[in-house]
Amino acid sequence: MATSRPVVVLTKLDDLTADYVITELYGRGVPVVRLDPGQAAAVTFSAYAGVGRSWHGPLTTPSRVLGLEAARAVYYRRPSPYTAPEGLDAQQGEFAVAQVRHGLGGILAALPDCLYVNHPHLNWGAEYKPRQISAAVRAGLEVPPTLITNDPDAARSFAKKNGPVVYKPLRSTDYKEDGEMRTVWVRQVEADEIGDGVAACPHLFQQVVRKTADVRVAAVGRRLFASRVTIDGDHLDWRLDYDRTTFAPIGVPGPVRHGIHAYMDAFGLAFGAFDFALDRGEAWRFYECNPNGQWAFVGDDTTRAITKALADLLEKGRPA
Repeated sequence: MATSRPVVVLTKLDDLTADYVITELYGRGVPVVRLDPGQAAAVTFSAYAGVGRSWHGPLTTPSRVLGLEAARAVYYRRPSPYTAPEGLDAQQGEFAVAQVRHGLGGILAALPDCLYVNHPHLNWGAEYKPRQISAAVRAGLEVPPTLITNDPDAARSFAKKNGPVVYKPLRSTDYKEDGEMRTVWVRQVEADEIGDGVAACPHLFQQVVRKTADVRVAAVGRRLFASRVTIDGDHLDWRLDYDRTTFAPIGVPGPVRHGIHAYMDAFGLAFGAFDFALDRGEAWRFYECNPNGQWAFVGDDTTRAITKALADLLEKGRPA
């Protein structure tokens, strides 16, 4: 393996999680090209293809030059949204953003002989909760009773039959209220609280798991790094209060391990961040898998282990 072949990291400037992996790769002598495709004005490239050759040519950032054909792996983390150059009107800006997304973004999603962690198109496909739940059921993971509906009567009936239930947004989306941007968190709802506004859009309702803890699993290739998440007090969503949360390594039972691998294979993922509830009978109940989830908060030892596993994957690149 030629050590001159770089790993490409696609992310925004202030991504501390990516910094862990980049530092580890640098320590191993693996070259890294970091860029944010959302800030296309800082990137110049010329991509050529044809006559038996896939994409090749130079891509230049303010600090690095990448031969497109030389990338060994791409770590697709958290690039910023695509933006248009300054000075364009609204229509010109919309056109430019589309060309950047499909031009620069398209080239970076089509590098030859390259491992993606994960390929952005696979990430997008794996973000839809209905597909996640279908894949989890097929993989043999236990899923709490769940309803997705825009029918208020169906929602109320489900809540009465399966209560207590929680409402979850189908996608994390900022919500503006009283002039401030807010996050819509998981919350418990009663049947008589469910109004006719449910008809405005699909809603996800799910039976509450009577749990003793949560579990976060970072899957890196075939390696699993699980953390038991406990919080001081009752909770539905531990992300609401990190200061009261502790993390400890936990083993993954064989059937759950098998289910996670089957789930990853179904989506073609090299990385996934899984959330489970641990019920009072010690059963693992699947909530979701974020194909590009955060992981650098689960305790120093586990964070270091995940960092090394990702660096191993990226350093190796695509098998010959």
